Amino acid sequence: MVFTQNVCQNLSVSLEKEWLETNGIGGYASSTISGANTRRYHGLLMAATKPPLGRTLLLSKLEERLCLKGKESHLSTNIYPNAIYPEGYRNLVRFSLNPFPTFDYSVNGIPIKKTVFMVHGENTTVILYQVPGWGEWPFAVTLKVRVMIAFRDYHCVTHENSHLKSGYKILTHGVCLQPYDALPPLYLFHNACSTDNTSFWYKNMEYPKEIERGLDAHEDHFSPCALHFDLNAGKDFFVVASVKEYDKIDVLGLFNAEAALRKNTGRAQHAHNHTAPLISSPSQGLDDEEEKKLAELVETLLSAADSFIVRREDDKKSVIAGYHWFGDWGRDTMISLPGLTLVQGRFEDARKILLSYAQYTDQGMIPNRFPDHGEHPEYNTVDASLWFINAVYQYVRFTRDWKTVQRDLYGVLKEIVDYYEKGTRYNIHMETDGLIYAGVDGVQLTWMDAKVGDWVVTPRMGKAVEINALWYNALMIMSFLAHEMNLPDEMIRYDTLAGKTRRSFYDVFWYDEGQYLYDFVDGKIRNSAIRPNQVFAVSLPYSMLSKTQQRKVVEVVKVHLLTPLGLRSLSPKDNDYRGRYHGNPYERDSAYHQGTVWAWLIGPYASAYARAYAGEQETISYIKRLFLPFHAHVSDAGLGTISEILDGDYPHNPRGCISQAWSVGEILRAYFEHVHG
Repeated sequence: MVFTQNVCQNLSVSLEKEWLETNGIGGYASSTISGANTRRYHGLLMAATKPPLGRTLLLSKLEERLCLKGKESHLSTNIYPNAIYPEGYRNLVRFSLNPFPTFDYSVNGIPIKKTVFMVHGENTTVILYQVPGWGEWPFAVTLKVRVMIAFRDYHCVTHENSHLKSGYKILTHGVCLQPYDALPPLYLFHNACSTDNTSFWYKNMEYPKEIERGLDAHEDHFSPCALHFDLNAGKDFFVVASVKEYDKIDVLGLFNAEAALRKNTGRAQHAHNHTAPLISSPSQGLDDEEEKKLAELVETLLSAADSFIVRREDDKKSVIAGYHWFGDWGRDTMISLPGLTLVQGRFEDARKILLSYAQYTDQGMIPNRFPDHGEHPEYNTVDASLWFINAVYQYVRFTRDWKTVQRDLYGVLKEIVDYYEKGTRYNIHMETDGLIYAGVDGVQLTWMDAKVGDWVVTPRMGKAVEINALWYNALMIMSFLAHEMNLPDEMIRYDTLAGKTRRSFYDVFWYDEGQYLYDFVDGKIRNSAIRPNQVFAVSLPYSMLSKTQQRKVVEVVKVHLLTPLGLRSLSPKDNDYRGRYHGNPYERDSAYHQGTVWAWLIGPYASAYARAYAGEQETISYIKRLFLPFHAHVSDAGLGTISEILDGDYPHNPRGCISQAWSVGEILRAYFEHVHG
């Protein structure tokens, strides 16, 4: 992915393109290709202090100036109220992901390449400067790099204050800063020739994306020092920002930035080599250029998948739901698991993720999310546990690892079904008709969970269509597992429960007048809003609908909800439809599930279409074309990845998180499942 001078030096365009580099434990580095931070979540070292959570912004930026012939030229760019200063983007001639964020600058004919990458498994960011042609200049050339720090929670901003300790400890090849005792120290290692100890605050930096979101959008940054590099003295220079104190830093070898780059590049190349045989698709229905774009998209998403899989403090694995601000969420993890792990043969990662969540099962529920700062997990979800059962089923389909299922997981699955049948938190229980009822006032339990204060935006208390589709799917999976493990009594039990659910589902949910499924039912309330939730009654491995009903559901979803980049959460013909997701938190939450496009839903839609129109000549080519628009999207917002949401109205501008696990995972799952079979 390469952007040349015409994009890099067009600020309105380059500010919209955001890069993301992750470290496998929840930390990251991120900004725009212009070099300007446009979010409070941007920075060079966002450390996960309690992996994968406890994210803390330590190093915000490095301000770079090239000094030659008595003149200074900037490489960095910042945004202030009504001002852009400095304007280093004017010297940026190329940006690429190769595979890491790489910036090529040119100042008076002197080229400088900057590469940013993180050391996998560590809260360590390396900024490597390489200068081709060094030593050939008849004049002195110096790169001055000023350090800017924040030291704050990633959801907050900081301002000049008297509590910050401005001093730092000088190390053999760097410095150690700890402005606040409650936060970890930051080690800055480098091979600069000298250090400028002048310190001061950068005041009132502005974040346009936070203004759009109606949040505090101005921040001060403290600069404790600047590093001066003599570019005539060598070709490679670096700054290493880390929470780790390396025992023996040796700029000539023991910690060599270029060697670390090669190691991390090798890791990325290994992942590519592992998945490369998977990329090419059977030629059907697309021309050569379209097939090439589809292959490029899949290759890009296979690389992006790695960024979501993280190691927890307990050495278990989990999935970050989205960058920049989500943690590991149960529902998102289970939905995205097949696409992020199984289709690539990452079976051990999948096993560790399932075991990680299994150990937190409580009253038949897996956590909805793990809070940022180590508090007890939250269990306010009705569907996550049912998605967990589906994920185990997908795991055993791919791996045939019956040992793990029988020894470690089947008992957890039984506990889930038992509690859902007899009742658990939030009035989740099976009623006499075999359907699941869930909900209490003021709590959102389904994935459509937006809430503003006491206002539940999309109240779905009662029997929700996708919950009961998941319930039937779970019962059929339990029957399958019991059969495979030779447990006939349990197989009969689950078959009986599934039969009761199947018989009731049509009577309760089929909306005969509209020829589609009600969204939810609560007593005499029959909610006929056209939402995407009904698609799961067709897309899941086990469906209780007839072929005719499946096609009617798919066609309603296609007509009302399908966009080039996902499904709308509500039909535009509905009075509650909101076509744009923008404004302050109240305005955004009120639109979150009222028409906003969700990219991840393209996966269930593709699966539903594949089932409803299985065997027809154009089915595979139609599904391929569903994915093609994402080829352009991966260059629009979060580079090399898929956004969380988009506006319901054309042109479907990307919103929310720039990189979402289930958006990436569901495209990969559906592609390999239906294109490759």
